[in-house]
Amino acid sequence: MYVRIFEIISRRRVRPLRAVVLRSGELTVRETADPIPGPNDLLLKTLSTAICASDVHFMDCPELAIDDPTGRSLYDADRDIVMGHEFVGEVIGHGPGCGDAFPIGSRVTSMPIRLVDGGSGGLRIIGQHPEAQGSFGELLVVSEATARVVDGSVSSDAIALVDAFAVGEYYVRVADVQPGEIPIVVGAGAIGLSAVAALSARGIEPIIVSDYKADRRELARSGFGAHVLHDPAEGSVFDLFRDVRRQHHMSGTAVVFECVGAPGLINSLVKEAEFYTRIYCAGGWYTGDTLDITEATRQGLTLRFGGGPMPEDWYGVLDAVVDGRLDPMPSVGRIIGLDDVPDALDEARRSDGPPRIVVHPNGDVG
Repeated sequence: MYVRIFEIISRRRVRPLRAVVLRSGELTVRETADPIPGPNDLLLKTLSTAICASDVHFMDCPELAIDDPTGRSLYDADRDIVMGHEFVGEVIGHGPGCGDAFPIGSRVTSMPIRLVDGGSGGLRIIGQHPEAQGSFGELLVVSEATARVVDGSVSSDAIALVDAFAVGEYYVRVADVQPGEIPIVVGAGAIGLSAVAALSARGIEPIIVSDYKADRRELARSGFGAHVLHDPAEGSVFDLFRDVRRQHHMSGTAVVFECVGAPGLINSLVKEAEFYTRIYCAGGWYTGDTLDITEATRQGLTLRFGGGPMPEDWYGVLDAVVDGRLDPMPSVGRIIGLDDVPDALDEARRSDGPPRIVVHPNGDVG
């Protein structure tokens, strides 16, 4: 029955899928093949999707996906890759073997992974593999096992931001900030704002946010609950940390969330950090860098790289957004259509524009 539903819907389409396609290093908006749901897969009409810096990293560092030993990502210059991995969509078809938990018309989102043979064959990162086409297209396939129905009146745009805010939730959860410790969020882009939101939700204060851009610093305060703002052009954030610690009569160390990923930044933090500082590197490191291990050892620093978000973070943030406990929408500065995605990705490459840009692949950009 489910295969027949998919076939009927496919016949109703009067033209091929339109998507933002990466091929041979070039990004174009054009027609490409419709994604086909396999066993236990859902076919979605993409309602909303968000642009992420990791989309740019995938384009700009193809060597990492050419030689990915995990098989989760794959850059193949001779095959179409539709990027995009932060999304929500409407169920319009099913692959064979699906149950009845996701009826036609359901609004659905998922972690950005597509299971191979139900997971026994590993997984693919949606938007970073030719066999897991992403959400910068009118249609999208997700695995039934990872999907969740989105009920209620929460906007689809807010749901499309869950993946970004799950990153901050993961790092704040594993950091386990203790009473007396002061968090420092370096970078007030989407990931930095997600860390501020996760800290604020736990009632942690004061939260220091450091960013060169005044509008992003202010957004961290007005939209997500930061308390103390710092401009790196005016000196070391650790000097401000020491002032704040004295003002609040606190004795704990700094807990740094590095959310930029700029070359040299982590080493700069290592050289400036106080004894026993913990540094959580959330900036997304796709190019090599150097680290002064001697200085890190001398200062007794703890550094943690990667590892998340985990499902508990991702689906926990989803619940918080659906329930209204978390509003990620202040991070959105613009809503665009597919034709504007290449320019928006270039804007993200230059770290210009708002923390998050949302895409409506099927129109309705308002």
